[in-house]
Amino acid sequence: MSIPQEGGGPIEKFEQLAEYLAAGEKPREAWRIGTEHEKFGYCADAQLPLPYEGPRSIEAMLTGLRDRFGWSPVEEQGKLIGLEREGANVSLEPGGQLELSGAPLETIHQTCDEVNAHLREVQSVADDIGARFIGLGAAPIWSQEQMPMMPKGRYRLMTDYMKDVGTLGTQMMYRTCTVQVNLDFSSEQDMVRKMRVALALQPVATALFANSPFLDGKPNGMKSWRAHIWQNLDDARTGMLPFMFEDGAGYDAYVDYVLDVPMYFVYRDGKYINALGQSFRDFLKGELPALPGEKPTLSDWADHLTTVFPEARAKKYIEMRGADGGPWRRLCALPAYWVGLLYDETALDAAHDLIRGWDAETRDGLRVAAARDALQGEFNGIRLHDLARETVAISKAGLAARARPGAGGLIPDETHFLNTLEETVESGRTPADELLEKYHGAWQGDLSRIYEDYSY
Repeated sequence: MSIPQEGGGPIEKFEQLAEYLAAGEKPREAWRIGTEHEKFGYCADAQLPLPYEGPRSIEAMLTGLRDRFGWSPVEEQGKLIGLEREGANVSLEPGGQLELSGAPLETIHQTCDEVNAHLREVQSVADDIGARFIGLGAAPIWSQEQMPMMPKGRYRLMTDYMKDVGTLGTQMMYRTCTVQVNLDFSSEQDMVRKMRVALALQPVATALFANSPFLDGKPNGMKSWRAHIWQNLDDARTGMLPFMFEDGAGYDAYVDYVLDVPMYFVYRDGKYINALGQSFRDFLKGELPALPGEKPTLSDWADHLTTVFPEARAKKYIEMRGADGGPWRRLCALPAYWVGLLYDETALDAAHDLIRGWDAETRDGLRVAAARDALQGEFNGIRLHDLARETVAISKAGLAARARPGAGGLIPDETHFLNTLEETVESGRTPADELLEKYHGAWQGDLSRIYEDYSY
C-alpha cells in the first residue's frame, strides 16, 4: 500500500491531471527499475502473525532496522509505520506484511543485490526477537480474525469500505502478499503500448508466480488465491482496463477512468479524512462533502491514483501487479521478466504482436484461468503454458539485447535471473503445484510444515 504523496500544489486547471502522468516521461537512458515485495512475519515458536506492538512485533522489527542499519523513521500519529533510506522505503501492509519498496535502479543485478541486502537485514533483526518471515501469495493458515491491523488511518477507512463492496476485499488487505516491479515510459504512445502488453500478459505472470493454493489451513481450489481475490474485490477499481485497448487510449482516458473511481480519503495535517464513496470530480469543483468549499492539490490526485488497483497501474511509471509473493529467487525473476519484455524495443514489438488480436473476453478469460489453474489454464484455445514459454523466451532475448553486465563485468547480461522461470516452463510446475504436491505427499496434510520449509 502506498504512503501519502507530497509536494503537489493546487490544481488550477483540469489538464494538470493528465500532465501529472505525462511528467513521468523519461528518455530511455533514464529508465529505472523499482522492485517491491511483501512478506509475512510471524512468531517463530507459535507460528502466529506478528502483532504491531510488543517485544516480538512489527514495531520491534522496524525499530531494529532503524537503529541497526541507518533507516530513517516514518511516523503517523506518533506510531512508527515505515522507514526510508537512499530512495527506498520499508512500509507496512494492513495485516503487518513487511514491504520493501526498492530504490529506482539501473539493472536487475542491482535490484537483486538490494533484495538480498534487505532480506539479510530483516533476518538479522528477526533472529534477535524470535521472528521469521515467509514468502507466499496468501497466508496459508491464519484466519482473518488472527490478523493484526496496523495503526494507519488509511487502513481503518479501507477496511470498513471493503466490507461493503465485493466479497474478498479484507482478505486482500490482511492475508495476501505480492512482488511487483515499477517501470518507466518515454511518451504517451510508449505508455499505451507498455500498458497494453502489461495488462494482457499479467495473467501469464500470475500463472508463473502462482503461490497461494492454501487458505484457512487447507487447499482453496485455486493456484493463486491472491489473484482470485482481486477478481472479487471491487469492480470499480480493479480489472483489465478494456479502454486502454481502444482507439484514443492515453493519459486523458486513464484520467477519466480514475476520476470515476470512488474516493477513499483526503490526507490533511497527518490525518486521513473519510471521503469513502465520494467523487474526485466533485472535489475538483469544490463540492466534496468531506471538505466543503476546498479544492484538491496534486498531492490529493497522486493519493487518489494509489487507490485504483487494476492489473497494471499507471502513475508516473507503470506498476506490474499480477504476481504472488514468493521465495527470493522469484523476487529477482519478476522484474527480470518484465524488464526483458518492455525495455527492449524488439522484445516489446514481439510481445505486442503476440497480444494484438485478443479481445476483452480473451484477456479476462485468461485472468480467471490463471488464478484457478496457473500454467494448466487456458481460454479460447490459448494455453497459459504456451504463452509462458513464448514470453519468457521474448524476455530473455530482450535482456540479452540490453546487455547490462554484472559482477564487475564477469556476468555479461541479466538473462540468468530468468533461470527459475525457465525451469518452471520446462517442468510445467509452479510454486503452487510444488506446495500442493508436498501437502498431499510428504507433509501428509500437515500445513504447519510450510513454515519450516519455506521461510526466508
